[in-house]
Amino acid sequence: MASVTVGMGKPAPDFKATAVVDGAFKELKLLDYKEKYVVLFFYPLDFTFVCPTEIILFSDHAENFCKLGCEVLGVSVGSQLGPPDIPLLVDMTKSLSENYGMLKTDADIAYRGCFINDGKRVLPQITVNDLPVGRSVDEALRLVQTFQYTEEHREVGPAGWKPGSDTIKPNVDDSKEYFSKHS
Repeated sequence: MASVTVGMGKPAPDFKATAVVDGAFKELKLLDYKEKYVVLFFYPLDFTFVCPTEIILFSDHAENFCKLGCEVLGVSVGSQLGPPDIPLLVDMTKSLSENYGMLKTDADIAYRGCFINDGKRVLPQITVNDLPVGRSVDEALRLVQTFQYTEEHREVGPAGWKPGSDTIKPNVDDSKEYFSKHS
């Protein structure tokens, strides 16, 4: 498979991979999630020190993502194991990791990448961590909430925006309302 360029605002690369879903192996494709937000997170291997903490946290928050119409999928170049609440895709050929730019070729494993797909296959958010530092599942959830809100209301989310907080109307005159309250 040819390598593709992944970037902000660009289409998410298609994939087809085997995953563990509800204790059984199943073929999953990105197209299975049309019109849904998808958080696709890459991690190096199942049995390391940081990876299980991320897998467990994403699994613990699966219901919160589901309430937003968002699916969470984990991707590893390692084994096909995982908790029952989120599918974990196996990337033994490493083509999925390579297509998303996550393959750490000198170690033959994936970086800790997190991609949010907006349901239209566009990537409004990409985060990549080096191997020793885990990511914030709460931040991934907040970002999905923010992208959904700003898309629906055609406003922009200031730093640290959370549901119920003020947003900014994206023009000079109307933005003054926000900045007059938050200066």
